[in-house]
Amino acid sequence: MYFENHLLVAMPDLQDPNFKRSVIYLCEHNAEGAMGLVINAPIEMTLGEMLNQAVPDAEVIPERAKQILIKGGPVNPDRGFILHKPQLGWEGSIQLNDDFMITTSKDILNVIGNEAGPAQQIVALGYAGWTEGQLEAELAENTWLTIPASSELVFGTPLHRRWEAAVQALGIEPWQLTSSSGHA
Repeated sequence: MYFENHLLVAMPDLQDPNFKRSVIYLCEHNAEGAMGLVINAPIEMTLGEMLNQAVPDAEVIPERAKQILIKGGPVNPDRGFILHKPQLGWEGSIQLNDDFMITTSKDILNVIGNEAGPAQQIVALGYAGWTEGQLEAELAENTWLTIPASSELVFGTPLHRRWEAAVQALGIEPWQLTSSSGHA
């Protein structure tokens, strides 16, 4: 079973600093591997600061300038990914489903800081990647919980609450998760 357009929710005993208490939107998952974006790991840079460096002439409205950027994962941390509500118009956009689109082309940088850009977006630097069979092995080891992705959880939940909200969306409370598990 593949979990494209699902969220991976880290189990409490996952101690890798790149993924501890992470929530990852899986953009792609197939027989060749998986690719996703961590959606709850803030970095100390705002959208306004990034745009000032990358596109100094871009129009940026004050409320968007304050948007926190996300560490999308440890792979290619210099590469940017914008996960957003579907809105056409950019060269490097792929519609993932009715609720999500990902854009990697630089042409979106001129508008992500103002009203011409997507109203709901996550700007991530880097991504998380798995080779063939790697994610399946981690799932079998109970490293991750999975849940279908929702716009409300991804865009409507404050950054610092996404892990807890994802666990609660499964119908459990975070304190109920245990690091030990049995195998039948």
